[in-house]
Amino acid sequence: MSAAGGEKALQDHDHGDHAGHDHGGDGHAHGGHGHSHAPARFGRAFAIGTALNVGFVVVEATYGLIAGSVALLADAGHNLSDVLGLLIAWGAATLARRSPKGRYTYGLRSSSILAALLNALLLLVAIGVIAVEAVRRFAEPSPVAGTTVMIVAAIGIVVNGATALLFMSGRKGDLNIRGAFLHMAADAGVSAGVVVAGLIIVLTGVTWIDPVTSLVIVAVVAISTWGLLRDSVNMSLQAAPPGVDPARIGAFLRKQRGVKGVHDLHVWPLSTTETALTVHLLVPEGYPGDAYTAQLAAALKERFEIDHATIQIETDPDADCPLEPDHVV
Repeated sequence: MSAAGGEKALQDHDHGDHAGHDHGGDGHAHGGHGHSHAPARFGRAFAIGTALNVGFVVVEATYGLIAGSVALLADAGHNLSDVLGLLIAWGAATLARRSPKGRYTYGLRSSSILAALLNALLLLVAIGVIAVEAVRRFAEPSPVAGTTVMIVAAIGIVVNGATALLFMSGRKGDLNIRGAFLHMAADAGVSAGVVVAGLIIVLTGVTWIDPVTSLVIVAVVAISTWGLLRDSVNMSLQAAPPGVDPARIGAFLRKQRGVKGVHDLHVWPLSTTETALTVHLLVPEGYPGDAYTAQLAAALKERFEIDHATIQIETDPDADCPLEPDHVV
């Protein structure tokens, strides 16, 4: 059912069979329609990707020291943060599958948000160390084995590219998997930049190209890290996910049949792939039935990607809802 179709069904009093959940006279309904956004199982991809990158970090760091290349060491440090990032994302994907239990009534879905925040902080530490070492190399230049730099970085293109391919199939359905895919693909590009730096050193003998390349790597990673940090902090603060506008949702709800007021509207991320909503609707004509709330939840899913909608119906326009004032949460 399209969003428009859902809205029309509500307005035309179409009470078809929908699995709504009525919780007594308050009209408290949940939008549980069998939509699952649980991450696909990428355990094998995480295992292979982690093993490839650990091996490459060891090789790159070793030859970075042998060749005296801060660019290789910078890329090794970045790849080490990628290994930690893969492990964190892997752990979060595993925890997100745990069923709700005890005090964790939503399960551990939000662990994916904490994983994204931790990854951003780890990347900031890594690029800080790289930047300091690059600046030091400007003051204390040393010879660089350009050919070695090129060969090792070329291996990095293969390793990072292969790891990216492992996550390609899930990049459209899971934000965490897409993040892993884009990060690995970007790393392949960074390694390509190191190859170019090695070639310039071989052709010209200009060693300052090496720390300059390191600073370029820092800039590229910093830009991507800023976006990750911003989004993960916003999600941790329960801000509405990007692309989900509470004002538009409120306007949509006010247009529904019988609705004379909307308040206590909250939209927040349950995880990096799931969004929740709670709202109170004033319907003076009386409780419109389970089908109404079920169809409305389905329309919210179709139109705004709301995975878990909780809709409370209020029928007395003279009753003061304690949650109606904007300053009350």
